Amino acid sequence: MIMPFLSLYIETFGNHSDDFVQRWSGLVFGVTFVAALIMSPVWGRIADKYGYKPILVFTAMGIAMSIFLMGFTDTVYELFLLRLFMGIVTGFIPTSLAFISSQTPKESAGRTLGTLQMGSVTGTLFGPVLGGLLADTVGFQYTFILTACAIASASLLVLTGVKERKRTKDHGSHIYKRGTVFQGILHHRLMINVMIISALIQIGNFSIQPLLSLYVAELTAAEDVALLAGVTFSATGVGNLLFARRWGRIGDSIGYEKVLSILLVLACCFIIPQAFVTELWQLIILRFLYGIAVGGMIPTTTALMRREAPIDIQGEVMGYNTSFRFLGNIIGPVFGGFVSGLIGISSVFLVTGSLFVLAFVFLRFTVKQPDQDFEDVLLEQELLKE
Repeated sequence: MIMPFLSLYIETFGNHSDDFVQRWSGLVFGVTFVAALIMSPVWGRIADKYGYKPILVFTAMGIAMSIFLMGFTDTVYELFLLRLFMGIVTGFIPTSLAFISSQTPKESAGRTLGTLQMGSVTGTLFGPVLGGLLADTVGFQYTFILTACAIASASLLVLTGVKERKRTKDHGSHIYKRGTVFQGILHHRLMINVMIISALIQIGNFSIQPLLSLYVAELTAAEDVALLAGVTFSATGVGNLLFARRWGRIGDSIGYEKVLSILLVLACCFIIPQAFVTELWQLIILRFLYGIAVGGMIPTTTALMRREAPIDIQGEVMGYNTSFRFLGNIIGPVFGGFVSGLIGISSVFLVTGSLFVLAFVFLRFTVKQPDQDFEDVLLEQELLKE
């Protein structure tokens, strides 16, 4: 809800130059992802130890408090610190993924996580629109306050409406150190490659986003470019929303590696033609089809994590996977801007398509290798340290 007007909000702090506003807009936007990248595994580990529900409530209230205080800032430096704090407490997403996966049988994890993805996509679709309308209607400060209230109400909904089944640990269950888990992920071929694929997917998604409005402006002579750009953005989200659960269900039936391979090929097939469109309607259709392919990737990769990771460290493993996704969120816009500046906006689609090909090659190479049991890899790393 607050993303559309962060740069406009910075302009209200004083008579600053365009360079100052643009530079700090990037810093204020990016610092949350950097902090979240570092903290996601930490929150996941804490949730594994003390339960997912308390961490969901705590992190949601932390986000709500930081956004509430943003409405009362007077300088860009205060806003930067609050966005940093927001990133530190942004543990809701990995914790919710781990919570849902830990409460779900392995055979239906894809379908259930696909449903969770639908909720996330719905917020991504309608949040910016609602936030922009509120900012125009009631001003920036009240929009921050109302956004904080919405998140606080979500926290209360978790507190009162969600029950967490207590997990009974097996007598032989082992408590692994944080370093052991990290080393285990690095030495487990499927786990680390799927996380790298998660980062590549996010780089592909975010590389074009800052440039899409400019690309739309090149394709149309209409005056309402902002509206048309919004429709083009939303087309991807609609495709994502409609098919996320279906891809998850298919993954439950035929295997997550097969579905992820299919989705990577489809994403490549739908994104490369976007570089050659001559009309806006062609771009919108291709963005919708691309959204259908991308919609199944997050629940599929998450279901793979659910299948491979021991239940007692689900939160920490999901946290590392989320960190790789945040890394992609950070690299994507910079990467897209660099490629665009070097060889043009349309070339970003071609380079992004090559990233999906690279991810496909990674996955196929991994699948052909001998299977590894993640718990065996963890124990091996622990013995090496001793």
